[in-house]
Amino acid sequence: MLRAGIVGLPNVGKSTLFNALVANAKAEAANFPFCTIEPNVGVVSVPDPRLDELAKISQSDAIVPTRIEFVDIAGLVKGASKGEGLGNQFLANIREVDAIVHVVRCFDSEDIIHVDGSVDPIRDIEVINLELILADLAQVERRCDRVRKQAKANKDARTELEILEKIQKTLESGQPARLLDLDEEEEIFVKPLGLLTRKPIIYGTNVSEDDLATGNAWVEQVRELAAAENAQVAVISAQVEAELVDLSDEERADFLESLGVTEGGLKTLIRATYELLGLRTYFTSGPKETRAWTIRAGMLAPQAAGVIHSDFERGFIRAETVAYADLTTHGSMAAAKEKGLVRSEGKEYTVQEGDVLLFRFNV
Repeated sequence: MLRAGIVGLPNVGKSTLFNALVANAKAEAANFPFCTIEPNVGVVSVPDPRLDELAKISQSDAIVPTRIEFVDIAGLVKGASKGEGLGNQFLANIREVDAIVHVVRCFDSEDIIHVDGSVDPIRDIEVINLELILADLAQVERRCDRVRKQAKANKDARTELEILEKIQKTLESGQPARLLDLDEEEEIFVKPLGLLTRKPIIYGTNVSEDDLATGNAWVEQVRELAAAENAQVAVISAQVEAELVDLSDEERADFLESLGVTEGGLKTLIRATYELLGLRTYFTSGPKETRAWTIRAGMLAPQAAGVIHSDFERGFIRAETVAYADLTTHGSMAAAKEKGLVRSEGKEYTVQEGDVLLFRFNV
């Protein structure tokens, strides 16, 4: 399951956003620093209206969406890399996630204090990024010291040392490790380090409800910074998300329309996360259940089958596939087959977004 860690300075709206996204999780949200110490974890279903349409066609008994896990990690402060504000504990929590959602305050309010006394998203981002860079740098330096002793007699150690020194140089220049273009072999050496600044990042610009549709000058500043970092930006409003929690689907749609937007923060964050990580969704659908599955872009059919069960990949024979649009347009698998839209694909088939698949396998 995909794990996204929500980070940021204290009092930027992290826990309020988490509470709204994960309605059943009771993360504490309060107006003082470090109200979150242990990370709050919540699993949410990824909203996908295609599931409902497929379930109608297959007359499925159940619908099973794919899921994403959000981890609300306590507010970081300057000095976190040296243990300030329980920093070491918080940084360790970040190492365990697949992607980072960095919530940045882009709204003004006299009622909510800012740890630095004013709203300045670029300054806030730099504070967090510097702490992550310093934490990574310390880790890389320790690893370099160990590997350097082995490098004279070990070829792999020499290769690893070269990669580590490349990363060290990048970090020392104040740049995150994710800006380095590493090949597959280099990634194998780097992955065990769990570098914080190597993780994909989404900047969640937390705005007031009045700015949700259009953003504001602070959001534009973050967009410029994100473009230079190959990061994503999602405009969200923790205030709006908190108000949406108790509304019905119809009321929610009307409220969002009144604000000039068509989706809430959950969909915005998930869409940005999927795009950032290069994820795709395919479906299986039958009388028992209609289900969504998440895969990496470029996965071949046997690999996609392995997401369901390793036996499916090991004994893969073929996949019967039809595009979601073709199936829903014609209303049934039988009708799609008559039109020649259901194909039999082998081991070299690259699964596409929205494919509806039936795997044939033998073990």
